Amino acid sequence: MSSDSRRPGVLQDATFPQIRDKRWPVALLPFGATEPHNTHLPYGTDTILGSEVAARVAAACIAHGTNVVALPAMPFGVNTTQLDLPLTINVMPSTQLAVLRDVVKSLEPHGVRGLVLLNAHGGNELRALVRELQPATPIMLAIVNWWQTADATVFSVPGDHAGELETAAVMHVAPQLVVADRATWGDGRTNPSTLDGVRTGVAWMPRRWTQATYDTGVGDPRAATAERGAVFMTQAVERIAAFCCELAVADPARLWENPVR
Repeated sequence: MSSDSRRPGVLQDATFPQIRDKRWPVALLPFGATEPHNTHLPYGTDTILGSEVAARVAAACIAHGTNVVALPAMPFGVNTTQLDLPLTINVMPSTQLAVLRDVVKSLEPHGVRGLVLLNAHGGNELRALVRELQPATPIMLAIVNWWQTADATVFSVPGDHAGELETAAVMHVAPQLVVADRATWGDGRTNPSTLDGVRTGVAWMPRRWTQATYDTGVGDPRAATAERGAVFMTQAVERIAAFCCELAVADPARLWENPVR
């Protein structure tokens, strides 16, 4: 790879001098997953999208004068309810906690002030990890679910998993990985819970994927276009980059306004 083709701020592309000679106040750690995404998207959809968003955010921040580094993505997520789907790879939340603790400790001596956990998989519920780790580190920890940062009304029905939103995003960033024949795409239909409390939102229970879905998708992807994916991702990157630039200069002792007394 020539130096001209390296993506700015992407750690796995960078050389030692490129990292050594700068300060990196904010790091992005994408959290992905390895699981089926309907019949038309790759197993690595979440990791691909998380990595791409992180790379674009780092480039946008650097272009505005703030050095943000995109770390390599975590390719395995919490998939405890999809283990009967072939070659789905699960890691437990406790495993994520152990890995994240080691990553944080690795970053502490090197001037990183803020670490953004850039989540791309709904099963990665990272708040408990942050609550446990924050008291033990000076690094400011934050969570961003990238798909929740932009205006999803650009889509007819965004969907929950391999629906229109994710399909459009992959069509935008990696169209070669999307099955071309739309006639083979599943429609993302799901079965409702047999429990009234779950259906009405009184209670939550994890979904057994092979019982809840027909094609592993949740949400109809067939209206997706690369153009809508580009609009959505551009807005998401802008908003996440703005937050990272804020975090780079934030005072850890003054993250919240003083209450009125």
